[in-house]
Amino acid sequence: MKKVILGLLVIMVVLTVGCSDKTSSDGTPTIRWVQIGTGMPENYKAWEAHINEYIVEKIGARVEVEVIPWGDFKSRRSVMVNTNDNYDIMFTPQDFFVNDIMVGAFADITEKVKTVTPDLYNMIPEDYWKAVSINDRIYGVPTYKDSSLTNYYVWAKEYVDKYNIDIENLRTFEDITPIFEEIRAAEGIHPYPLASLAPTPANELYDSFGSGLFAMGVAFTDERRTVVPVYEQEDILSQLDVLHDWYNKGIINPDAPTLPQAPEYRVMRIGQGWKSAAQTVWGPQMGAEAVAVQRSKTVLSNDTVRGSVSCINASSPNIDKSLQLLELINTDTYVRDAFFYGLEGDNFEYTEDGRVHKFNSNWSMAGYAQATFFNVSLLDTAEVDQWAEVKELNQNAIPSVMLGFTMNTEPVEDEIANNYTIFQKYKLQLLTGAGEPRATSAAMMEEMRAAGFDKIVEEAQRQIDAYFK
Repeated sequence: MKKVILGLLVIMVVLTVGCSDKTSSDGTPTIRWVQIGTGMPENYKAWEAHINEYIVEKIGARVEVEVIPWGDFKSRRSVMVNTNDNYDIMFTPQDFFVNDIMVGAFADITEKVKTVTPDLYNMIPEDYWKAVSINDRIYGVPTYKDSSLTNYYVWAKEYVDKYNIDIENLRTFEDITPIFEEIRAAEGIHPYPLASLAPTPANELYDSFGSGLFAMGVAFTDERRTVVPVYEQEDILSQLDVLHDWYNKGIINPDAPTLPQAPEYRVMRIGQGWKSAAQTVWGPQMGAEAVAVQRSKTVLSNDTVRGSVSCINASSPNIDKSLQLLELINTDTYVRDAFFYGLEGDNFEYTEDGRVHKFNSNWSMAGYAQATFFNVSLLDTAEVDQWAEVKELNQNAIPSVMLGFTMNTEPVEDEIANNYTIFQKYKLQLLTGAGEPRATSAAMMEEMRAAGFDKIVEEAQRQIDAYFK
């Protein structure tokens, strides 16, 4: 009965709200793509007109992009998905992927991606398609980029130089504590040493195997594949203890749990990426020189791939054209550069050797949320091929012991939904250092167990044991 009611609700939403069906007078459909970034670019209209001349010629469709700011993204996209708002393609990170599929939001593209867009299907490795599959059905196009996970400490070079910080020998939070204490004592709160929303040490240690519930997982290297409550594990709690100490010492900003978006300039942050992203991504975002040092080993899992997926609205009248647009941006460098760098002649220009010379850093679409990195033109200032660096990280990544397994959440979907809500309630208190971690974790787990957490773990373990027997 629950599934029938859910199906009726989805149908009612579709009938009530409708979906993107914008067609010009010449019959050309418009594909509405919802992305993330710092908001709409100031020159968006000029960019849209420019790139659509090319896209219409290539696939017979136009694109219209809405860029939702990071701080508004969770609430805005939730409303759009739940009301079946007027969109065709939706940027979907791992936090939402499984839940959105469970409510029927996204199209099953298993067959279409192979027949309508074979070049797209063939360019992305098979393991990546597995990672965006539920019950062997494909529900999104993975962003083939730094799809393995490597976390870096990203420092503002100004402070590294000023305090003579030996960043290459700082690996743990404990290593960094005296550095932060020195900066806090000397500089005060302008800026805070760690202006934080949510450092996530769990994502480099535990695989949640597509459950959507990040409070549960299997250690990446645990050959026994034992499902555990992540926030009861000492390797996580010990790190959260340090964050809490930093918070109490004024090293982390006191509004970290409620801050909608972290400031662009930070003394240090933890970023997922690659080393040279300090020069090409993090530094330009900060408006200052940045340097990075690797914090964690490189790992590959379903969730690392699901960090950036383009999903198509299940009730879109433009599913084929949406796939063709995704194929185009993933295989055509001219289109890829336009989404990544902005408007040619305004944000950048091509050099004689085919590189990109940027005029400014005003382009506000997030390049990691769009398409592959491996057809993006290099900057004329690039001293290394950062895309080759990313490929090497992917190739050398340690595969999770859970790679290829996605939990069938249907037997415990109510319990997962309830536990997900509880986790969101406590998440920022835990991950920003605001809450005492052991007491906060204990309170969270008490609520989660009352809502069926142990039942979820038991079902997950049963499926894992059966899959890997």
